[in-house]
Amino acid sequence: MRSKRGLVVIGLAAAATCTRPANPEPVVVAVPVYTPPRDSQPMRRAPDAPERRPYTPPPRRLDVRDVGDTTIRVLLSTRQTTVQVAAPGALEFSDREGNLLTRAAQSGAWRIERDGRRVRAVRSNGAGSRWTDGAIAAKSGDTGLLSIGGKPYRGSIVVYASDSGLSVVNVVRIDDYLRGVVPIEIGTRSLGDSAAVQAQAITARSYAYIHLSPATRLYDLTGGTLDQVYGGVAAETEVGSQAVESTQTLVLKYAGRIVNAPYSSTCGGETAAASEIWRSEDEPYLQHVSDKIPGTERYYCDIAPRFRWTRTLDEPQLNAALAQYLTKYVSVPDRRAGVAQSVVVGSRTVSGRVGTLVITTDRGRFTLRGNDIRYVMRPPGGEILNSTYFSVLATPGADGAIAKLTLSGMGYGHGVGMCQWGAIGRARAGQDFRTILRTYYPGTTVGPPE
Repeated sequence: MRSKRGLVVIGLAAAATCTRPANPEPVVVAVPVYTPPRDSQPMRRAPDAPERRPYTPPPRRLDVRDVGDTTIRVLLSTRQTTVQVAAPGALEFSDREGNLLTRAAQSGAWRIERDGRRVRAVRSNGAGSRWTDGAIAAKSGDTGLLSIGGKPYRGSIVVYASDSGLSVVNVVRIDDYLRGVVPIEIGTRSLGDSAAVQAQAITARSYAYIHLSPATRLYDLTGGTLDQVYGGVAAETEVGSQAVESTQTLVLKYAGRIVNAPYSSTCGGETAAASEIWRSEDEPYLQHVSDKIPGTERYYCDIAPRFRWTRTLDEPQLNAALAQYLTKYVSVPDRRAGVAQSVVVGSRTVSGRVGTLVITTDRGRFTLRGNDIRYVMRPPGGEILNSTYFSVLATPGADGAIAKLTLSGMGYGHGVGMCQWGAIGRARAGQDFRTILRTYYPGTTVGPPE
């Protein structure tokens, strides 16, 4: 969540950057409704924690009742030289006004290419449509499936031409979009985990609906970790699709408005309030919540692979990390961080996470806050720190510098909102999706939008 547009939604890898294409007028494309395949797909990762957009308040009034039938525009790629498009049956291309450019009655491969800001579709045999300005839309006339660069997607696509290349946008029903989101965000799950998958579907649907943008923008969401990771048809699973279908039209609400509900992989025993992690005000439904199993010393999320973890940085790694990342988050004289001499926890939050981390070098004293800590305390080019729920052990060297820094922690991700592994643990304990969501987002209700 590098952009300031919406809430940090889940937790796994670092956020992807998104290059905004130029702004030609949008193409309006009608998107039919399709039935997803029932066959199970290959195994995917368990919930991880990509960092996403920081919180922004959702709108107060919503007019669409069936969220799932609303179309959403998902940015799949940018700066492409050409785009390969295919369909198992008939395929139509149209210009930005919806005028037909060309139609193929049978399956075949096409290449979309540009000349400046003009764009056209070309068959594998070299025959092409006429050039059109700004954008070209493609939709399948038979199965409703399109292959983009070899990956299948539902709905239609719009390819925009700009000076920097081609940008590909998938226009698809929100619930068809969710079929390609939910299994990636919470992992390939069994039927016994269905309540957790249903909870994931509702939070993901709420996030998608909150981020619908005006038609003047080319897209609503990206298909990467900046928003919700979207894999199209290849990501769909039977359990994930059932979760989307069984929760159709349902969103998460507080005081009558749809909320932007963050989630992360593993809270480590207790979730965090928004202000503990980000530079934002707290929301009443984003409080720190215990994930402890009543009457035991265990936690619902202790089944997670990163419930406990240790990260060690030796002297060269630590000083290289400070040199590369510290200046991005605090003011450093002459942009030279220096050699680390001390790293201590300055304060802790209500949930026990590190609120401030004080780093002393031979160049000065620097204080990191909240989630910024995760982006500094890592080897250069390496994965960000699992969480801010950790303790510090610094081993001094002979020259007074830190020879080794050991961080021992719990949890994976920012820790705000729903704990995905906690939700899985609760589902296995018999809790339904409403109980899970009510627990992680106190005071919220589940229902259709206004």
